[in-house]
Amino acid sequence: MIAYVNGTVVYKDPAYAVIDVNGLGYEVRISLQTYTSLPDLGERCKLVTFLSIREDAHLLYGFWGNDEKKLFLDLITISGIGPSTALVMLSSLSSSEIRQGIIDEDLRLIQSIKGIGSKTAQRVILELKDKIRKEELVSTGSKSSGNSSGTLRSEALAALVTLGIPKATAEKSVDAIIKREGAEITVENLIKLALR
Repeated sequence: MIAYVNGTVVYKDPAYAVIDVNGLGYEVRISLQTYTSLPDLGERCKLVTFLSIREDAHLLYGFWGNDEKKLFLDLITISGIGPSTALVMLSSLSSSEIRQGIIDEDLRLIQSIKGIGSKTAQRVILELKDKIRKEELVSTGSKSSGNSSGTLRSEALAALVTLGIPKATAEKSVDAIIKREGAEITVENLIKLALR
């Protein structure tokens, strides 16, 4: 309903910010990621938003970018994770750390977030891993070959695991190839070498 708010920051703390849009102050719940990106008081900013309508409240959640909002929307589709818990997750870990944890099926990382138990962490991984892997592969297809070694590694691992290679085997192979070939290798060549 409210796609974004674009206005002046009049109040901010790690839990929420107030954005003045033409004399109307929007209280927007935010993650720690968004809080660290907000400009100083009195400066303008634009937050993409999600409006949660409950029986007892209408709550506006704000995000510095569409990437964070997309992950938030994915997380709230999981049984046991509502908007507040999703915001805690985004405050505890960066979007990329959460995505990587899901792709790597790192149960311990997801469980390390306050309020996320073993069953919920398993559901997050089970329900989102394929979706996030596909998104990662699609986004890598549109990127140039100039990757950082961390992104290069994660992209290659995601592809190899999707192809049925055991994660531990894929990690050993990819790490050895990156060490030997250097970070300049393309994802495609890295995957080809790992499949040999």
